[in-house]
Amino acid sequence: MEIKQEDGRFFIEEDELVGEITYSPVKDGVISIDHTFVNENYRGQGIAGKLLNEVLDYADGKNLKIVPVCEYAKLAFKNKPEIRYLLTENYQKLLEEER
Repeated sequence: MEIKQEDGRFFIEEDELVGEITYSPVKDGVISIDHTFVNENYRGQGIAGKLLNEVLDYADGKNLKIVPVCEYAKLAFKNKPEIRYLLTENYQKLLEEER
């Protein structure tokens, strides 16, 4: 399955939309991850994680920080300390305070 990119989203399409993750600019140097979707016929195959990794690589490559808005992204940052360097400073602090 090939991951494609358009402005504001990474997605996988076969005959139908398999999955997508959307992002939008918040301000200079910051994007928000807004929504993650995986078609119910394709769930349980790690597609959401692959799409998230694409956004993380994109942000890292462009020196962008991330504000996680969707629940999937929030959970990923909570469970994977190794990717938290991509968070905006205030979100890094929020996660530290939750411990």
